[in-house]
Amino acid sequence: MAKEYRTIEEVAGPLMLVQGVSGVSYNEMGEIELADGSIRRCKVLEINGSNALVQLFETATGINLSNSKVRFLGKSLELGVSDDMLGRVFDGMGRTIDDGPQILPEKRMDINGLPMNPAARQYPSEFIQTGVSSIDGLNTLVRGQKLPIFSASGLPHAQLAAQIARQAKVRGTDESFAVVFAAMGITFEEANFFRESFRQTGAIDRTVLFVNLANDPAVERISTPRMALTAAEYLAFEKDMHVLVIMTDITNYADALREVSAARKEVPGRRGYPGYMYTDLATMYERAGRLRGHKGSITMIPILSMPEDDKTHPIPDLTGYITEGQIILSRDLYRRGITPPVDVMPSLSRLKDKGIGADKTREDHAATMNQLFAAYARGKDAKELMVILGEAALTEMDLLYARFADEFESRYISQGYQTDRSIEETLDLGWDLLRLLPRSELKRISDDMLDKYYEK
Repeated sequence: MAKEYRTIEEVAGPLMLVQGVSGVSYNEMGEIELADGSIRRCKVLEINGSNALVQLFETATGINLSNSKVRFLGKSLELGVSDDMLGRVFDGMGRTIDDGPQILPEKRMDINGLPMNPAARQYPSEFIQTGVSSIDGLNTLVRGQKLPIFSASGLPHAQLAAQIARQAKVRGTDESFAVVFAAMGITFEEANFFRESFRQTGAIDRTVLFVNLANDPAVERISTPRMALTAAEYLAFEKDMHVLVIMTDITNYADALREVSAARKEVPGRRGYPGYMYTDLATMYERAGRLRGHKGSITMIPILSMPEDDKTHPIPDLTGYITEGQIILSRDLYRRGITPPVDVMPSLSRLKDKGIGADKTREDHAATMNQLFAAYARGKDAKELMVILGEAALTEMDLLYARFADEFESRYISQGYQTDRSIEETLDLGWDLLRLLPRSELKRISDDMLDKYYEK
C-alpha cells in the first residue's frame, strides 16, 4: 500500500511542494486525493532531501493544502500496450477518447524509453514510398530515418502530414506497416481534420492516434510524443511492424518545455528555452531507427513550424543537428498555389543515396535526381535574370531552362494532397520534364540511360 502524505506545503501554478517524504524518486508518478475523493495525477520533478517538487497533470484549482492527500506510486508514467491500439484515438496521457472500449493491455511500458544504443543500430537502407514526388524523387525517405518537415505558421503542414500518413508504404514486401501519429497543442478543428482524413480513406485501421489539444495542460504535451514513441517501440520491436511516427507540432512541445522550465525557475537558455532542450529533443528523436536482430523499424517525421520563418531559431536549429536532413516548405511556392509547397533546393535527405537504386527504386533514380536539381537551379537563376534584365536579354537556352523551372514546379512539385504517385510515376514524370531540354544538356546522366529512357 502506497504511503500517504498530508504535508503539501505550497501550490504554485503547475507545481506543488510536498514535505517529509521518503523513498520517493525522480519521475515517479503520484496521485493527489482531494477532500471530495476526486483524484488528480502528478509527477516528481525534483527531490531535495525530504522535499519533493511535483508537477500536476491537471489544474491546481480546488486543491486544499490542509485536507488533500498525496500518494506516490513507485513507478513512472506507463502506457498499456496491445495490438488493439491500431485504429484507436488516445489523449496525451494514453487514455482512449474515441468512444470505443478501454484497451486491455498486453503489458505496461515506461514511456521514458531509452535512446537506441548506437552499436545495436542497423544502417537505414530501405526506401519508403510516401506518394509525394518532391520527397520520393528528390529527398527520399529511408526506413529508420528521422526526416523533419520545417514549416511556418499558415503553411499547410497538417495537410502534408495527413497525406504522408495515408499514403506511406514499404514497397515489395508483405511486412505489416503502421503509422503512429502524435498531435501536440493543436486546435479541436485540426484534431477533427486528422481523424476524419484517416477515417475516410481507411488509413485509421493501421494508425494509432495521440491527440493533445491546445487547451490541455502543458505537462501533458510533454508526455504525448513519449506515449507515441512507446506505442511505436512496442509495434516495431515486439510485433515486427514497420512504424512511421509523425509528430506535429514540435514547436508546441518545445513551448510547453519552456513553460514548465520557467515554472521551476530554471536559468533560461536561448530565447528563454531551457538549456537542456537539445538533450531533451535528442532523447526523443534517437528512439527512432532499426535495431540489429529485429525485423521492425521506426521511421520518424517530426513537423515543426519555425517561429518568424527563422531557420536559425533554436527549435529547427537543434532539430537539424539531431536528424538526418529536413524538408522545407516555402511561403513563396504556397502563394503561387503550388501544393504541397516543398522547396526542394534547401531541402535535404542525408540518407537518400542509401535508399535508391536498381533493387530499391529504379536504376535511373540517382542520375535523374541530380539532373533535375541542376536543371531546376539553372532555371531559377534564369528567371531571376529575366526579372532584372528582361526576357530579351536571355539566350534561347536560358529561356528553355526558365520554362523548365515553371513546368517542374507546376507538374512535379505541385500534385495536390489527394494524388498518390508511385516511384515509377515520379521517375517517368522526371524524364518527361527532362525531354524539354536538348539531350546535349543532360550531362549528369550516362549515355546508356539516355538511350534507354530519354529516347522513349
